[in-house]
Amino acid sequence: MKRTDYISWDSYFMGVAKLSALRSKDPSTQVGACIINQDKRIVAIGYNGLPRGLDDNTFNWSKEGEFCDTKYPYVVHAEANAILNATSDLSNSILYVTLFPCNECMKLIVQSGIKEIVYMSDKDNGKESHKASIHMMKHAEIKSRQIKMETIVLGSE
Repeated sequence: MKRTDYISWDSYFMGVAKLSALRSKDPSTQVGACIINQDKRIVAIGYNGLPRGLDDNTFNWSKEGEFCDTKYPYVVHAEANAILNATSDLSNSILYVTLFPCNECMKLIVQSGIKEIVYMSDKDNGKESHKASIHMMKHAEIKSRQIKMETIVLGSE
């Protein structure tokens, strides 16, 4: 008889997104993303961080101050990194992401052909960027759903 206490596909792929978020050097916000194709195969992962080749130690990770002295103009979001890291066409794929996408990422999601977004946190709900994301998502007929991540307990051998 097979075991019945295995994790769901949603937990598995969101777990990969959460694990990817742990690579982020951002001290205040760690976001991870995992994109799967229609065959439930991972085709891309990403996390929020500086563009390739930029030294994490020479850029300011602050949220406060003059724009160019903060992290905001430099950090590539997890969704964008995942889309850029994709190994195949993303048409009709599913994005698992730990934080609901901002409007800038939503543009890339729409353009890439992703058709579903599964997310955990929706902390920016109500902000103008969130409203723009929802507006684009609806017009592009992208489905979304929020999941509460169950605790993954690794069994012993």
